[in-house]
Amino acid sequence: MSEIPAPLARYVRQMRYPPIGVQGQQRLMDSRVLLCGCGALGSVIANTLVRAGVGMLRIVDRDFLELSNLQRQVLYDEQDVADGLPKVVAAETKLRRINAQVRIEPVVVDVAPSNIEQLIDGMDLLLDGTDNFETRFLLNDVAVKHGIPWVYGGCIGAEGQTMTILPGQTACLRCLMPEPPPPGSTPTCDSAGILGPIVNVVASLQSCEALKILSGHPEAISRCLQVFDLWENRTRQVGLDSLREQIDCPACRGREFPWLEGRRSSHTAVLCGRNSVQLSYPDRHPVNLDHLADKLEGVGQVTRNRFLLRLEVDDFSITVFPDGRAIVGGTDDVSEARTIHAKYIGA
Repeated sequence: MSEIPAPLARYVRQMRYPPIGVQGQQRLMDSRVLLCGCGALGSVIANTLVRAGVGMLRIVDRDFLELSNLQRQVLYDEQDVADGLPKVVAAETKLRRINAQVRIEPVVVDVAPSNIEQLIDGMDLLLDGTDNFETRFLLNDVAVKHGIPWVYGGCIGAEGQTMTILPGQTACLRCLMPEPPPPGSTPTCDSAGILGPIVNVVASLQSCEALKILSGHPEAISRCLQVFDLWENRTRQVGLDSLREQIDCPACRGREFPWLEGRRSSHTAVLCGRNSVQLSYPDRHPVNLDHLADKLEGVGQVTRNRFLLRLEVDDFSITVFPDGRAIVGGTDDVSEARTIHAKYIGA
């Protein structure tokens, strides 16, 4: 390898891998990536891609940190939890220390039909670090509509799976799964738990698929649904080469995008492994956290920073964000969460 330009010197070991080389590394440094979710999968993906030298990483996550996250969310530590920070804010600090060459753009919002097209504008790749199928079907809609590659990943217990989608070339998520699993039909983090190693395996595979695409080698991607069970020592690959031609996919063929159009979206989410419910109110005005803190004085223990306000009262915690979203902790019942929110924050 000839003399390496100074901005590339830190990536010398990566560039010695022939498919990357100097040209592939330069492509990486020119790339722009949207990562939706910065929890278990997302924190591993963000860490890997920033170290690899992607040019720009926009990270979107709706949530804040809790102690139980640290078992599998590798970017964070106990101080981040104590600081009560949103995940993307804590992630930005860590990632800038890892690689100051990469532009990090943290966005504290809930990914929704109302904002996903703005979030993905100008991006070369979309990566799935989410924890629910409703959001994944939204990501699939926007990726297929705009022809942007994306990499799906999910895990529960010791099992995980990942799939890479090149719109117009490979099967999409709706080719494989026309509808999301019915509520209650699949295990959750609460019912099945989750092991850290499967998170690292799935996220590492997602990251490698990203490196293939961004360095200019989309022909090298996996065209299978890859499934792993680390506890039972099983690996399976489900071939998807002919699926796109065999299935009359409403997204790929019909150009129907109901999740993107908001016709299939809800405004609540039971948060996996958290005994918490997120409530979203997209039609409401932003919340003034200072005024809310004054209103709640004497109701319970109130803490706040510029990103969120948290009320601890009875056996519940209510975290309110400036965009009006709230996460009610202490229940996984949506009706009860709405009642608690209405009681203390307002209907």
